[in-house]
Amino acid sequence: MNNQNLAIKVKELRNRKGFSQEQLSEESKLSLRTVQRIEKGESIPRGDTLLKLTQALGVTPDDLLEWADVEDKGYLTLLNFSALSGLLFHPLLGVIIPLVMWILKKDKIKFVDNYGKKIISFQITWTLLLYSIIMIATKGSYIRFDINFFDIFSSLVNFRMNKEVIFTALIGVLYLYNIVLIFKNYMRIKKGELSWYFPAIPFLK
Repeated sequence: MNNQNLAIKVKELRNRKGFSQEQLSEESKLSLRTVQRIEKGESIPRGDTLLKLTQALGVTPDDLLEWADVEDKGYLTLLNFSALSGLLFHPLLGVIIPLVMWILKKDKIKFVDNYGKKIISFQITWTLLLYSIIMIATKGSYIRFDINFFDIFSSLVNFRMNKEVIFTALIGVLYLYNIVLIFKNYMRIKKGELSWYFPAIPFLK
């Protein structure tokens, strides 16, 4: 938990109530020193202290703690790599799994909202492009909703000089580009930078 973000929220809520630090101390039955340390980010309220503080501010403990931005690069990494499920198993999983992970933590972990929206928008765009290529290649007569990386690899191994090879190669490039972006954004997570996914139709804003 980021102490400073929590401190900012406590001060913001106190000001909304029109309390001075002394008044908040009286309302919460906490010492003035405790209130000051919380607002300076020197202490995180827990247990009975948290309960008294949130009752005085008119919020629940969960409300206050959820407002504190937590930096969790581990979760961001899992969110980023969850898109690989769409490449290895089923394209729609590359949308569904990041969507679920984004919904669960978008307001609780720093950068999850940014990465989640970009990943989901990119994977939807990528999936639409993938099926568009398949539709063009088969003239709309054959749509494989269960297509995955192993199908692509098998097709490339069984190389034949005809127009189907061109479409297979295009799909192979599409898969490779997706993988490259996933690892590129993994490096951005390690550096604490925002995501970069292109092209991506902004389905989520």
